[in-house]
Amino acid sequence: MPMIKIDGKEYDLDALSEEARNQLASLQFVDAELARLNAQVAVCKTARMAYSAALNELLPKTLS
Repeated sequence: MPMIKIDGKEYDLDALSEEARNQLASLQFVDAELARLNAQVAVCKTARMAYSAALNELLPKTLS
C-alpha cells in the first residue's frame, strides 16, 4: 500500500480513484517539466552573463 502526501495529508495511492491518480500523474509531470524549464532558465542566464562579459571585453574602452 504505497502512501502519498498531498497538502500535508497522507493518502493510500491504491485507494485513490483512477481519475485522482490521473490528476496526480499530470501534476507530477507538470512539476517535473517546471523543474526542467527552471534548470534551462538557469543555464541561459549563466550563458547570457558569459556572453555579456565577453562582449564587454571586446568593446572599445573609451567612447569617441
